[in-house]
Amino acid sequence: KEDETKVNTLWGELAWQLGGREGYNYLAESDQQGINPGSDTLRKIFNRYSPCLILIDEWVRYVGQTYGKEKSLPAGSFDSNIAFAQSLTEAARQAKKTMVVASIPASDIEMGGEGGKEALPRLQNTFSRMESSWRPASTEEGFEIVRRRLFQPIEDSKKFVERDAVIDAFTRMYRAQAHEFPTPFKEQDYKRRMEAAYPIHPELFDRLYNEWSSLEKFQRTRGVLRLMATVIHSLWERNDAGLLILPATMPIDTPSVQQELTRYLEDHWVPVIERDVDGPNSLPLSLDRENPNLGRYSACRRVTRTIYLGTAPKESVRKPGIEEKNINLGCVQPGESVATFGDALRRLSSQATHLYIDGKRYWFSTQPSVNRLAQDRAAQFETYKIHKEIIDRIQKIRQRGAFSGVHVAPDSTSDVPDEMTVRLVVLKPETVHARNFPDSPAQKEAESILYNKGLGSRLYRNTLVFLAADRARIVELEDAVRHYLSWKSIVDEKEELNLDVFQTKQASTKHNEASETVEGRIQEAFIWLLVPGQSNPSSSEIDWNEIRLQGRDSLYVRASKRVEHDALLYTTFSSALLKMELDKWFWQDEDHINTKKIWKDFCSYLYFPRLKDVSVLSDAIKEGAGSLFWNSTFAYAGGFDSKNKKYINLIAGYQGNICIDDSSLIVKPAIASKQIEEEKKVVPEGENNGAKVTPQINGGEGKGQNKGTKEPVTSKKKCRFFGNVSIDPTRPGPEVSKIANEVISHLSGIMNAEVKVTLEISAYIPDGASEDVVRTVMENAKTIGFDDIHFEDE
Repeated sequence: KEDETKVNTLWGELAWQLGGREGYNYLAESDQQGINPGSDTLRKIFNRYSPCLILIDEWVRYVGQTYGKEKSLPAGSFDSNIAFAQSLTEAARQAKKTMVVASIPASDIEMGGEGGKEALPRLQNTFSRMESSWRPASTEEGFEIVRRRLFQPIEDSKKFVERDAVIDAFTRMYRAQAHEFPTPFKEQDYKRRMEAAYPIHPELFDRLYNEWSSLEKFQRTRGVLRLMATVIHSLWERNDAGLLILPATMPIDTPSVQQELTRYLEDHWVPVIERDVDGPNSLPLSLDRENPNLGRYSACRRVTRTIYLGTAPKESVRKPGIEEKNINLGCVQPGESVATFGDALRRLSSQATHLYIDGKRYWFSTQPSVNRLAQDRAAQFETYKIHKEIIDRIQKIRQRGAFSGVHVAPDSTSDVPDEMTVRLVVLKPETVHARNFPDSPAQKEAESILYNKGLGSRLYRNTLVFLAADRARIVELEDAVRHYLSWKSIVDEKEELNLDVFQTKQASTKHNEASETVEGRIQEAFIWLLVPGQSNPSSSEIDWNEIRLQGRDSLYVRASKRVEHDALLYTTFSSALLKMELDKWFWQDEDHINTKKIWKDFCSYLYFPRLKDVSVLSDAIKEGAGSLFWNSTFAYAGGFDSKNKKYINLIAGYQGNICIDDSSLIVKPAIASKQIEEEKKVVPEGENNGAKVTPQINGGEGKGQNKGTKEPVTSKKKCRFFGNVSIDPTRPGPEVSKIANEVISHLSGIMNAEVKVTLEISAYIPDGASEDVVRTVMENAKTIGFDDIHFEDE
């Protein structure tokens, strides 16, 4: 020593530190001979130099070095040191103001070989008689240790404001998207933990103290400090701009950090990290580069870092892995979309070789998962099998929308019927289209089907609508189907492949996910509607309407809604529109036109409106001929008597049965009015001004005869009709329409009848009408043409 004192033993060192030369003299002989000084001597030293705090670290390793050695060791024999431990604890218990604190290793690694294994239980027994155990460095205490050792204290008040702003941003994000993050912690408690751990996220500490400290080689305090010092230095060199140090921001690609994370694990983990976690040739980096939306946040690398940090130490436990919500907690910062990291996770789970999945739990393992097998098999499927799966799925769609039929991937033009109903033709997956892509494979195929029916020509061309896949999206769909088929084959052959429980679950989960992906990709790929039209009838060229589909409805329903919205398919057709077509194309020089010819022309020529089926035309004719204003549309006739030059079963102004056949006609209103006027002038035989006369029947009372008289009786004519009805003021439209169809139409259909319809409105308002209501009603009534309008005072 500095005062030339020579110390040999642990107890000699203890005495000299407490009292210098004077203290050493209490047990100089015991120190020189290497024997235990006894509890009395030690108690005297403690009382002389109290208060005394004796801190002993690495005692087990120190004592273990004397095990099995010669008894003449200067530091004392193994037994002498164990005896000293007993004397020390007893003396400390009896002395004044004295405390002994000793650390006892928690793992075999820290024992120091065979001697440590012998020393540990003996020292434990010695202390257990009077110890007060304290397990150092809990997670919360670890926050303080790391922060004090590795960061300068915050002294500037502005820095406190910045810290609080960061923590508030995180807590607001967790509160606003509570369903995306774990829920066991209370908001205020977690906020306090973030303040204590700042600038390190508590989730990182939780993983290190819970998962990594379970490793035999990982020292709970020193290991965390050593690792975090390396991490912080690496982030500082990179000028990392993260708000907090998260599991996702651990720079595992840095050699020094990677070394710290692998030194406690098996050597097999190094290639796993380089391939599936982080590194210049890793899958996550490749995915981030291929997808700008993911690369913007390094989403794939952040996800794999989080999973690795949370699962690598416990890959062999019964229920490994962390849930997606915990992955979000370790990845997402304020201002970032959780969905981006979810997308990254799904891409990784289908491609990473060592990433396992069980339900919503994910983990890395040194054993390759079935992902590699699935990837190898996916590359082996031939294109025709891929397309067959796509076609089979599209054929299973049940909802057809407004289409009378759907034909999926016809092999030839003869597979599409030539009928007078509108049909959707879904072209083959390889027959693709793109915007501004003239003569695309899809357009060429559509033209071929449009013009041809087998070896003949197609007649009814205006009944077809085509749906094609997008040139770029079909590649994504084919890739999704390849993965689906590969997972399906693995699930089907799970026994032959001898898959374990986790592999079987993963294969089943990935099979289901891949199937859902295929369904979504079909919706995303088949987005081009090709609808033929013709603006110039004299030209043979087709005007193709290329329409990009959007929406979440099924494939056929989306197509149906879009062509209806764009007036390229009519499920209802007004009589006014029909009248316009008649005037434009059919009866410039004709008095009437055959209904079946109209329907055939509508189905044949691309410059006509495209009607869903014949019922749409029939309803339009019924509306126009049965309207009270048929004079501005048309009339309908069941046929034409060419001999008498008269229309048969003429319907004009009232509802009647409509047929679309070879004899039925649509008649110009002027021609129909002329026949009606002529028929009014004719008085049929047997009638006298419309009054039928019933002859006298002798000896009895007959129909039309007054009882008890022999005078003939003439029935009275029903010349006038009056009626009034109350109408629901909240729904007057339907009721007025019903009255017009069922009453007024019959009266106005009588020849020479004069029908007058008036509407009387009476309202009683107990509290009186406001000035706004009075003004609005009066103005609207005048505009409509009311004859007598007024409000009365109370």
